[in-house]
Amino acid sequence: MKGETMRYQTFVLAGLGALALTACARKAEVASAPPPPGAVAGSVAADRDGDGIIDGYYTADGIYHPNYVPPPPPPPPAPSRTGERG
Repeated sequence: MKGETMRYQTFVLAGLGALALTACARKAEVASAPPPPGAVAGSVAADRDGDGIIDGYYTADGIYHPNYVPPPPPPPPAPSRTGERG
């Protein structure tokens, strides 16, 4: 009976020692990712139409800012039909 009590005391002492050492450990700092292009730091992404693509952002004051996507450039002009093979 005495041998079992000593074994439990050893495990309890080892467990308490490990617990005491983890309490003093430094906390790892988690690096946050930078906001995507066009976003403002501290804003929340919004998907207003539910298609899975971010449409804009809500800032801390609750204002919605849509992402501006510039229109595509016009198509190039059609080649002229004049010339050697035209």
